[in-house]
Amino acid sequence: MNPLVLSNLVLWAVVIALGLVVLALLRQVGVLHERIAPVGALMLAKGLKIGEFAPSVPVNDLAGRPVPIGGPRADGRTQLLMFVSPTCPVCKALLPVLKSSRKSEQSWLDIVLASDGDPGEQSAFVREQGLDVFPYVLSTPLGVSYQVSRLPYAVLIDDKGVLRARGIINSREHLESLFEAKRLGVASLQDYLESSQPS
Repeated sequence: MNPLVLSNLVLWAVVIALGLVVLALLRQVGVLHERIAPVGALMLAKGLKIGEFAPSVPVNDLAGRPVPIGGPRADGRTQLLMFVSPTCPVCKALLPVLKSSRKSEQSWLDIVLASDGDPGEQSAFVREQGLDVFPYVLSTPLGVSYQVSRLPYAVLIDDKGVLRARGIINSREHLESLFEAKRLGVASLQDYLESSQPS
């Protein structure tokens, strides 16, 4: 047999075998994707308990206007308190998600951004990032009250002033998991998935 024909046959056999291996791997990726549950916001073991009344802390925004945090609300709206920092790259990456959520969830949700530090640096951050649509508060006691140890960190407080969800937020999915946890009436999506597993 001609060596050129033989090498072509061997080459085609290898290409077909590789194609079958790729198809098998794609199938396995699909199976793994179905088995992996969605990951919600990372809720640290320490901190405030879901279902308790959220601390009511008097704070003002950068312009000196009072911004109510916690406590019952007569307007029936939920409040998302998002702790950010101008020096946090993940916080900056999440800002478009917060702006999008502000529009898509405007019928029931108010978003407040919180930080601490130099007011001049914070004001420059608000201007550069176009955050003037959000109330932006500076308060170290606020972070201490909500036991914020890492950023970005979010707290969801319902209209009765009850803490409904909290956790470290690194993506849109993490943020939306807080909304879903509130809707399901659970502390986190992980709790919901664990409780729905057959025993």
